[in-house]
Amino acid sequence: MSVTANVASVRERIARTGRDPAEITLVAVTKGFGPEVCQEALGAGLRILGENRVQEAVTKMDSVQGAEWHLIGHLQTNKVRQAAGRFALIQSVDSARLAEALARADPNQPVLVEVNVAREAQKSGVDPARALDLIVEVAGLLELRGLMAMGPTGKDPTAAFRELRNTWEAAQQRLGKPLPILSMGMSGDFEAAVAAGSTMVRLGQVLFGPRRTG
Repeated sequence: MSVTANVASVRERIARTGRDPAEITLVAVTKGFGPEVCQEALGAGLRILGENRVQEAVTKMDSVQGAEWHLIGHLQTNKVRQAAGRFALIQSVDSARLAEALARADPNQPVLVEVNVAREAQKSGVDPARALDLIVEVAGLLELRGLMAMGPTGKDPTAAFRELRNTWEAAQQRLGKPLPILSMGMSGDFEAAVAAGSTMVRLGQVLFGPRRTG
């Protein structure tokens, strides 16, 4: 199937959860794919491309025009200067140290705070028990737009996604302002995420199939 057909299928699946597909932002995860796949995504009407690694993304930025680029993978502090100001959104801020480094490089950088609601050591993200404190700190340093998380591996993600939504709602109360983005849901669990309140899903395989490079 074409990327355009896959996008239509995703939107139909979102609609079956009871949500309006127009309210859910699709991030096309192009990590491991070449520029030609990025162009396919843009041709299918997807304007946001998500990358895990700074260097891979920067290389593609030079050859793919018209995209909004998001960094969705873990950002190491030694890559901050390369990343700050290059991405429309950095979705993976998970520590005060990283937030401070980004703020030194570009205090206007839009970000999300990543929360490890899966409670899995191999996943990035702040511990949920410390999430609100970090959210407040990040909001004072950078342009905080919302929260991000990955679901648990091999388990029903519903409880984890509901926990992130609750944290998102609590953060908005604590900050006294709206945070428009709740980024949760990937190819294997986006329907559960949307049902739990996600406003943004990050999709790779369901759009493009297995990675063709990398």
